[in-house]
Amino acid sequence: MNTMRKDHKLLVTIVKRGKASRVTKAAKAAGAEGGTTLLGEGVGIHEKRQFFGLDALHEKEIVLTLIPEDILADVVHAITLKAKLNEPGHGVGFLLDVRRTLGIAHLDYEDEEKELDDMTDDIKHKGFNLIITIVNKGDAGKVIDASNRGGAEGGTVMNGRGSGIHEKAKLFSLQIEPEKDVVLTLIKKEMTKQVLDAINEDVHINEPGKGIAFILPVEETVGIHHLMQQESDSE
Repeated sequence: MNTMRKDHKLLVTIVKRGKASRVTKAAKAAGAEGGTTLLGEGVGIHEKRQFFGLDALHEKEIVLTLIPEDILADVVHAITLKAKLNEPGHGVGFLLDVRRTLGIAHLDYEDEEKELDDMTDDIKHKGFNLIITIVNKGDAGKVIDASNRGGAEGGTVMNGRGSGIHEKAKLFSLQIEPEKDVVLTLIKKEMTKQVLDAINEDVHINEPGKGIAFILPVEETVGIHHLMQQESDSE
C-alpha cells in the first residue's frame, strides 16, 4: 500500500541551458517522480546584459517539479546542492501552492471527488484558477478541445521535455526524455471540476503514462476584461 500523500507543491527551477538534467536527477534521487523541462531565455544579475552594444538574452531551462509535501524539504535540499542554487549565478528556484492534481493514480488519495466538489462549491470566493496539463507531444489539441467543452475559452501550449515514473526509455544506454506538450488553461474557479472532468474523459489523464494535470490558484488577472465584467455582474 502506498503512503497517503494529499498535498503537493510545484517547484519551479530556472537554470542555465544544459543544467536541467542535474535538477531532474537530484529530484528523482530524493524521491520525486519526474519533471518537465521548458526552454527559455533571460538574463540574471551575474550575466552580461549586452554584447557589442546589443541587448543579450541567455538560454535557460525551466524545470517544473511536482513534489509531495512529505518529501518537499528533501527534494528542495537535493536540488539546491546539485544545481548549486545557493551559489551566485547558478539559477533560482521558487515554490507554488498546488490545489489539486490528476494523473498520479498510483498514489492513494482519499475522497478525490469530494475535494473537487468542495473546490467548486465555494463559489462565494470569486476568481480564477490555472490548470497546467502536461501530456505527450501531440495531445495538446485533445486537452484544449476538452477544456473548451468543459467551459474554458482556450489555452496556451508550450513545448518541453520530461519523464515520469512510467517512462524509462533509453537509446544506446542513454536516458531519453520524451517530448511533452504543456497546456495552460485559465478558468473561473466554479468551472474547475467540469473542465478537469472533460480533460480526464478525453485524454484519460488518470491512466498510467497519459500525463498529469494540476491546479494553481490565481491571485490577480489582467487582459480578460469580458470575464472580469461577468464576475462583477454576478456579485
